[in-house]
Amino acid sequence: MKKIISWTPVAVAAVTLLFAAEASAKVATADADKLGKELTCIGAEKAGNKDGTIPEYTGKWLGTPPGVSYKPNVGEHPVDPYANEKPLFTITAENMAKYAANLSDGQKAMFAKYPKTYRMPVYPGHRDFRYDDQVCQIAEKNARDAELTDNGMGIKALAGAIPFPIPKNGDEALMNLTYPHRAWTEEITREIGNVKPDGSISWGRANNLSLNMTGDPSLMGKPYGPVQAYNRSLTLFPERDKGSVSVTAEPVDFAKGKRLAWSYDPGTRRVRQLPEFGFDQPLGGTSGKMTIDQDRLFNGSPERYTFKLLGKRELYIPADTYRLNGGQVKYADLLKPGHINPDYARYELRRVWILEATLKDGYRHVYGKRVLALDEDNWQAVMSDYYDTRGKLWQYAEIHQYYAFDMKAWEAGSSFYYDLNSGGYIAYNMTQQMKDGPILNRAGITPAMFTPDAARAIGN
Repeated sequence: MKKIISWTPVAVAAVTLLFAAEASAKVATADADKLGKELTCIGAEKAGNKDGTIPEYTGKWLGTPPGVSYKPNVGEHPVDPYANEKPLFTITAENMAKYAANLSDGQKAMFAKYPKTYRMPVYPGHRDFRYDDQVCQIAEKNARDAELTDNGMGIKALAGAIPFPIPKNGDEALMNLTYPHRAWTEEITREIGNVKPDGSISWGRANNLSLNMTGDPSLMGKPYGPVQAYNRSLTLFPERDKGSVSVTAEPVDFAKGKRLAWSYDPGTRRVRQLPEFGFDQPLGGTSGKMTIDQDRLFNGSPERYTFKLLGKRELYIPADTYRLNGGQVKYADLLKPGHINPDYARYELRRVWILEATLKDGYRHVYGKRVLALDEDNWQAVMSDYYDTRGKLWQYAEIHQYYAFDMKAWEAGSSFYYDLNSGGYIAYNMTQQMKDGPILNRAGITPAMFTPDAARAIGN
């Protein structure tokens, strides 16, 4: 006979308070004490996996490795410290089943769509680079004290490192994706290729300027201010859009403010404030094939999605992709029909956090679900599967990341957004044939360069 439990108002209130306390509780001291010991300072497992296919974290290099010639902060293209390595093996449509447990649904779909040409060369894994001591000290403080505010729309934390090295839920993992330690300033002239199914390409080009306030050296270790970051984009090509400028300011707390944006039109020579900028609005230069919030796989306000942390997986992800992002690469050799030339790709087996974003009832977006893979060693998104509102897998995207010696942290390199329906794709953030690569952490960029007046001045 089942025992019937009587729930009094006092008991209900007590349980409600208990769950509320658990939901808002900071990480346990015993868990925080693992940072810098069995865990890295940002929460990655130092040990390799039991099969030895993921190496132990060494963190032996900070900045430019010994024996590598590289001039930082001037836009030199990446230099490959692993240039002499060869693939351990290559995953193909024929042997994919053997490696299926370590592939995302998007990768499996790519093998199914391009069985004769799609390949994944797998290289030895490396975990050789680290953050500097100040970043680690801030991360360890955040682990004990950072907290979400306004139902996950804002955050209280110290600038300069991820806020939640030991995340308890999807909202905290999203904040790590939003606030990794990365470039304080970035200037980049990048090209965007709309690669059509037949291999023909329509090109766009823009000069982008970014100021990341949470990475400002003068603000490291201080509480976040009201502004997360500024961005300015000047269109250089196609000719019909040349001279168009947009400037944006990103808030820290989306419950108290929204992304502010202004646009300069060279035809009318006027600047107007945009009523909304983000979400699934088309990203400029992509022929409507990318949304604004797909840059870095996800960005902007979290208000339209529910985020769930699904735990860790071991996946083959783009990593240490110095060759693909190098200045010797020609677009004609890299960009092929259907997908990039696999000879330029580099995949390593790594542990990633899986973050699932599901569209909330009553909200609109072209993507009903997004499944993001976040590299445990830097918390940046490296792959995403995008589903339409019917639940069908629509797109697969990957960022070919690398550790940038300039900023002693990981840089989002070229990225590729594959449309699994049409067979076309967007090649994004391309700098290989530009004179300069990304110019990172060079002083001289200020908030005054991101105002409506500044947009008008540069557009003229």
